[in-house]
Amino acid sequence: MKNYCLPGDIAEIATRLGHDADLLAGKSILMTGGGGFLGRYFINLFAHLNATRLKEPCRLTVLDNLITTPDADPWRAWFRSVENDHIRFIQHDVMLPFQEEGRVDYIIHAAGIASPFYYRAYPLETLEVSVMGTRNMLETAHRHRARMVFFSSSEIYGDPDPRYVPTPESYRGNVACQGPRACYDESKRVGETLCYIFHNYHGVHANIIRPFNVYGPGMQKTDYRILPNFAACLQEGKPLSVYNTGNQTRTFCYITDAMTGFTLTLLKGVPGATYNIGAPGPEVSVLDLVAIMQKNLNREIPYKIIEYPNTYPGDEPNRRCPDIRNAEIQLGYRSQVGLEDGLRRFFGWTAENF
Repeated sequence: MKNYCLPGDIAEIATRLGHDADLLAGKSILMTGGGGFLGRYFINLFAHLNATRLKEPCRLTVLDNLITTPDADPWRAWFRSVENDHIRFIQHDVMLPFQEEGRVDYIIHAAGIASPFYYRAYPLETLEVSVMGTRNMLETAHRHRARMVFFSSSEIYGDPDPRYVPTPESYRGNVACQGPRACYDESKRVGETLCYIFHNYHGVHANIIRPFNVYGPGMQKTDYRILPNFAACLQEGKPLSVYNTGNQTRTFCYITDAMTGFTLTLLKGVPGATYNIGAPGPEVSVLDLVAIMQKNLNREIPYKIIEYPNTYPGDEPNRRCPDIRNAEIQLGYRSQVGLEDGLRRFFGWTAENF
């Protein structure tokens, strides 16, 4: 099995959490979607904290139905390899009820099909996991009086009005309920509504996280997102494929920044609050990103501008940039890893692992 992350990234996250990490000592955590990019980082983080910091280990139960992980995928063996007295993996579909043994203190509901390639292939499952799965986890949180975070998406904002870029959590969104992205965008919006209902009517301590373009070591080529796509092209000696005009803009958040914000939300989030977690800048176009890559990798990188392929939904937002003031004020969150530094880490990892 290849290295999942860069040496030091998990320790960096733990260091940035500081004494807030001590809130996990002796606690029981239930996590859905543990087989995904973010889920695997949480597994590594909790294992690291158990080994290095917590006076009493936390206990982690990981659920995933592995719908996007083929039987031959080496990650299936990896899940078994990390199991120990404090971490267990259960192959389970979160759309079905799950009865946890013993108490639950924290729930991380990260189950979802976030890759456009896969939610085009599994539109109903994409919709249902954020509706039925979220309700199941909220009911579990209600029974156990647990704190819960729901991983929503910056996609719930759709294509924002330029007056609302950077986009605050209060922006209501500009989203199509019919279209190639609707199964994902609308599923997250319904999941957020469920969190709102369970918080306001049943007293569940639920927080909503809206991640913005998180990237880093551990992403898979088969996610078919922009940076893994570019990394795969580099490794195969092919020109980069830039969709549409290449003028669509994003900010990119390196995984150590994102994981720090996610974990702070779990531990310190104000009941019922929603948090954008991402990098507030720089906001760069895809063509800008190619130029930055050329500078950092110190090489000429050929690219071609193409139409959206059939496997990729074409109605993507023109801009994506978060207002993170709520996370800064309420959680003490800061984005610290610059884009050039993050890209060096990411492409250094893919050079060895793609």
